[in-house]
Amino acid sequence: MEVRLDQATPTSAIEDLYRTEGPRLWRSVMAFTGDREVTDDAVSEAFAQLIGRGASVRDPARWVWRASFKIAAGELHRRRPMPQGPQGDVATMPEPLDHVIRALAVLPPKQRAVVVLHDYADRPTEEIAHVLDIRPSTVRVHLSEARRRLRSMLEDRDG
Repeated sequence: MEVRLDQATPTSAIEDLYRTEGPRLWRSVMAFTGDREVTDDAVSEAFAQLIGRGASVRDPARWVWRASFKIAAGELHRRRPMPQGPQGDVATMPEPLDHVIRALAVLPPKQRAVVVLHDYADRPTEEIAHVLDIRPSTVRVHLSEARRRLRSMLEDRDG
């Protein structure tokens, strides 16, 4: 989804973007972080920064996804160690399931981000590479390894 901001009404375009992308973005960042507070802060901060930048952002949707993940990753890095699962009431989250989020929390951060952005947020490889500042080939390697590890963890759980 590409939204262009008009010089005269950037706030209304950002509001539209928040309504269309906000819920899926929040769930994706939550799957990445496993922490409701970090997720709330990262998504809110990304949209606040987008408002401040206004029409200078050429592709607001792409920018806010990248900013949200970078802010969340920075906060997780600052807080180390990584949480071993979601904090808060997972039952209120419509998707993904709590056991999937717990399995995601075990993955290294880059693998977790790649699999969430690709398989959950339905972002193309090139965009994921841009968001995470890595090569598309590295995205594919991380995606393959993350899927293999998740499959193993989730099969062990079901078995």
